[in-house]
Amino acid sequence: MAKLSAFNNVSLDGYFSGKNGEFAWAKSHMDPEFNAFVAGNAQGGGTLIFGRITYQLMASYWPTAQAMKSDPAVADGMNKSPKIVFSRTLNSVEWNNTRLVKADPVSEIRKLKNESSADMVILGSGSIVSQLAQAGLIDEFQVVVNPVILGEGRTMFDGLNHSVGLKMTRNRIFASGNAFLCYEPAA
Repeated sequence: MAKLSAFNNVSLDGYFSGKNGEFAWAKSHMDPEFNAFVAGNAQGGGTLIFGRITYQLMASYWPTAQAMKSDPAVADGMNKSPKIVFSRTLNSVEWNNTRLVKADPVSEIRKLKNESSADMVILGSGSIVSQLAQAGLIDEFQVVVNPVILGEGRTMFDGLNHSVGLKMTRNRIFASGNAFLCYEPAA
């Protein structure tokens, strides 16, 4: 059975995007050790899962010459990985190795987890994270807490109507002040 992870940056006050959808703040606390960690994660393999907004943002950057120049290891991993984008409004996708799915994310991910052995990771995509957490389909939550307070924005769990108990499985603190926290659902 495939494992599904969610990976997101959050502010100290728990937002994964600012009030206008901005997330540049997540790139403001970088250091060589953290950059190496991100590059290693990008080479992890598996299928990348996106909602429409995150997909469009990622697809507008990672396939570009600028991305290959600025962050070649991450760009290479992002571009080579198979990708699924959930959207009711997109009619086509241009980024290589991407499949558009207009079906319900919960039923599609449940099917993929049962039929495949290839792991999957959701990047960004708060509405997808919330829906899949609600359905109990996320096996691991990877969160990078950034040393910034936004004051307002969106959490990746907007709409979740019950609590989900978690247990920490790993953590790592970086010189930049970023803190990587990894949790699994508590049985």
